[in-house]
Amino acid sequence: MSYRDNPARVRTLPSYQYPGRQEPGARRIVIISAGVGAGHDGAADELAQRLRRDGFLVDRHDFLDLLPARLGALLSGTYHHLLTWAPTGYQRIYTATEHTRRPGPAVRVLFRSAERRTLRVIPRDTCAVVSTYPGASQVLGSLRLRGRLNVPTITYLTDFSVHSLWVAPGIDSHLATHRIPARQAGAHGAAGVTVTGPVTDPRFAPATAAVRGAARARFGLPAHSALALLVAGSWGVGPVEQVAAEIRDGGVAVPVVVCGRNQVLAERLRRIGVKHVYGWVEDMPALMSAADVLVQNAGGLTSLEAFSSGLPVVSYRCIPGHGQTNAAALRDAGLAAWIREPGHLSPVLTELLHGPLGHQQRIRGLELFRQEGGPAEVIAVAAGRIATSPRTTTARRKEGTTARRPVRLGVPLMAAAAAATVVLGIGTPLAEAYGDAPARFGALSHFLDGDRR
Repeated sequence: MSYRDNPARVRTLPSYQYPGRQEPGARRIVIISAGVGAGHDGAADELAQRLRRDGFLVDRHDFLDLLPARLGALLSGTYHHLLTWAPTGYQRIYTATEHTRRPGPAVRVLFRSAERRTLRVIPRDTCAVVSTYPGASQVLGSLRLRGRLNVPTITYLTDFSVHSLWVAPGIDSHLATHRIPARQAGAHGAAGVTVTGPVTDPRFAPATAAVRGAARARFGLPAHSALALLVAGSWGVGPVEQVAAEIRDGGVAVPVVVCGRNQVLAERLRRIGVKHVYGWVEDMPALMSAADVLVQNAGGLTSLEAFSSGLPVVSYRCIPGHGQTNAAALRDAGLAAWIREPGHLSPVLTELLHGPLGHQQRIRGLELFRQEGGPAEVIAVAAGRIATSPRTTTARRKEGTTARRPVRLGVPLMAAAAAATVVLGIGTPLAEAYGDAPARFGALSHFLDGDRR
């Protein structure tokens, strides 16, 4: 019985096999992330460092740069504006697309426009390609299915909950931090699901009293007060001002707010009397060592870093979409409390700071990092099992067989279609693209579906 047949069956050690022989000297791994927030890049950076220490050559690329005509910047900007100015609309989009099995034609056009550039950044000596971003996984999976990419392709799931876009047919394996995202990935039809635990910078570690005191002195924080570290990602999105005021007025802990690159938010917080406000913090391990509890609204990489630091975590006033699904998954795993009512904020913070709930969460969070066979190790195993070069059309011709060259949309047409998808507004196109294809997309859908060789 396969994992796809039984989502409750999760492998905790890599057991998948890749046919063929290993080519001498094939020790390059390509990692494709995306500068959408900081979580995808943070995971990719840490994987790259560990793989380099294992002796691999590692190339890093941003998926947004692989889209033509500056579509990546447009896509990222539109997503940012949705979270900031139309969170309800984004929630509707997320809910409508969360459980569908495949993107519709409009979204596939957007991803197909990145295929040529993606192939160009995968050298012939590549022995594995890793994605830490859903869009990149969709492109890599499509190339793998059509025989244009013939090395192991791996998705590292950076979120604790798994949207359907994370799972792409053609991807060989999906690495999850915990059994809950592993089960969700399997329910979406993911192949080769493996629980590997998370990957974070090793500087995130439980602090001694001396380290905590030094960190507080360095950042100018109160020496003896309970400190609640409030983070809202690199973009500083969500009702951060409201949450900071609620923590301050509750009197249980002093809020310490990290605004990322959102300097406007930092100035607003200072104007309402929040004393400890920071923009982009280069040394987050030190700041976390000064804190007693983390309050977050997205459930991404910062939560994993807090677990590694031995901090209890609470999700509160979460951003729409993945912020809320991550909060639910973290709660179900017993790793983070999820506060749904404002009146519960102070009692829960008190329990996390001084009660058994905080102690339990600290233990469970640290246990995540004791998983045998971490993601870098699993990727290294996959990279050691390579058959041929990434582009199989050349290899097939050498073997004397005929490889049909895929029909391609011209680059200008691809760019124009993809630009229209984004410019017309992510909301309606995405909602339609993941559902039954509208009549006007029928011909395009048939064209895209037919190009599966």
